[in-house]
Amino acid sequence: MTHTSVSAYAAPAPKAPLERITIPRRELGAHDILIDIKYAGICHSDIHTVRAEWGDGGAFPIVPGHEIAGVVAEVGAEVTRYRAGDRVGVGCFVDSCRECENCRAGLEQYCTGELGNVGTYNATGRDGETTYGGYSTHLVVDENYALRIPESIPLDAAAPLLCAGITLYSPLAHWKAGPGKKVAIVGLGGLGHMGVKIAHAMGAEVTVLSQSLRKKDDGLRLGADHYYATSDPATFEALAGTFDLIVNTVSANLDLNAYLGLLGTDGTLVQVGAPENPLPVAPFALIPRRRSIAGSMIGGIPETQEMLDFCGEHGLTADIEVIGAEQINEAYERVLASDVRYRFVIDTSTI
Repeated sequence: MTHTSVSAYAAPAPKAPLERITIPRRELGAHDILIDIKYAGICHSDIHTVRAEWGDGGAFPIVPGHEIAGVVAEVGAEVTRYRAGDRVGVGCFVDSCRECENCRAGLEQYCTGELGNVGTYNATGRDGETTYGGYSTHLVVDENYALRIPESIPLDAAAPLLCAGITLYSPLAHWKAGPGKKVAIVGLGGLGHMGVKIAHAMGAEVTVLSQSLRKKDDGLRLGADHYYATSDPATFEALAGTFDLIVNTVSANLDLNAYLGLLGTDGTLVQVGAPENPLPVAPFALIPRRRSIAGSMIGGIPETQEMLDFCGEHGLTADIEVIGAEQINEAYERVLASDVRYRFVIDTSTI
């Protein structure tokens, strides 16, 4: 296999600062497109991965980035979905087995093939090559794993939709958030702020549950109807049995039993945040009102395109702070300190 070299930012070792390197990108195959990456969002999972907080961290050097927005620069000989100049995005995976029941149903995120879905970075593709993510100038990807970004969405604000947007859209759509439904979003960060916007656009009554009232004005501006501080025990008394759906975006170990008590009969708590440690659940937090706890992970290609089109129709974008590549390490520290409103996006022309 022949390659071309491009510039990127990578973590050379666990917990090491990211630095500029050169990485290989494969030459265009018949169904590949070459994307000139314009912007790449910084997701908290990028930080977990390069700090080896989920298992051993994988194969270093790691080039993170799975919130990618750019423009098609070249297309392979048999590409039919895109042409040069098209605005496209790439999310959390770049391939899957294409043959299992989930892949055939458009649920590629739950691929049960030998490799599962192939992560956009820190994974091994079906060709045996390591995948490198969006903190780079260019990406080669199969046309079937790229998404079309509506013209109404600026590319910089579109990038976080490829992870943060679909991570919240998928459970909200699956559990039918909409008129007459009371939805709570736990945490108002990079994920949570998109959950508020999307749930509001779907027509649900939206409540933010945050540790403090520090971001209350933001939450209401983004579309929340109510905003409560979870540090106040009175919140859990006042809202007991209230919600049809709670989406927990927080990656810290919360007391899920307390949050389950906020669900009404047949209510569901969906976990999208991924804490480092297990989350214990008491059976009697579930049994008396037929409550459920569930998990959700991004979306498949069809649903991700559906999300982008929905955001385009409703004028939804991520609230972002655009940075240069030299600010990546500082941005990581600010994410950990919750000092971003609400998503950092790298201008990849600075790489």
